[in-house]
Amino acid sequence: MKRLAILLALAGTPALATGLEIDVAGEANGTIVVDLFEDVAPNHVARITELASGDQYDNVVFHRVIEGFMAQTGDVQNGKEGGDLSLAGTGGSDLPDLEAEFSDRPFARGVVGMARSSDPNSANSQFFIMFSDAPHLNSQYTVVGEVTSGLEVLDAIKRGDGANGEVSGTPDRMVDVRVTE
Repeated sequence: MKRLAILLALAGTPALATGLEIDVAGEANGTIVVDLFEDVAPNHVARITELASGDQYDNVVFHRVIEGFMAQTGDVQNGKEGGDLSLAGTGGSDLPDLEAEFSDRPFARGVVGMARSSDPNSANSQFFIMFSDAPHLNSQYTVVGEVTSGLEVLDAIKRGDGANGEVSGTPDRMVDVRVTE
C-alpha cells in the first residue's frame, strides 16, 4: 500500500483514502465503517472516494436489498432521496465506466463490491454490501473493501419486497458518506 501511495504521489495523484464512514438513516440508523482495498482495486477505490469526497453519495438510497444476499446503493444519478426513485439503480455518475479489477478476495459477509451490468467493464458508482457469503460472485465482480464496524446497521437496512429486491415505499439512505484516512 505504501508503494502505491508513493507511485501516485510521484504521478501527481493524491494518495487514496483508506476507508469510508457511511451514516445510514431509515429503518436502520447508525454508521457503517468500511476499509477500502486500494491495493486490490485502486481505480474503483479512487472512484468511490472521488464521489464520496464530492458529497455525491449523500442522501442516495439503498434501492435493491435482498434478504440473505446484499444491499445495493450508490446510484448518484437516479437514487437521490426526493427524486423519482422508480429509476434508482439505472444510473451511475457522469464519469466513465471502469474496467474490472477482479481479485481472489471472496465475497463474504461484510464485503463491499462494485455493481455492474452484464458487461464486466461497466462498474461506475453503484456498490453493494454482502449480508452473507456469495461464492458465486467470486472473481466475477470487483471487491473494493469490507465492513469493519456497523454490521448491525447493515443488518437493519429495509429489505426489498419488489421484483429483484427493489425497495418500495421509503428506502433507507446514506445520509452522509465520509472518506477517512
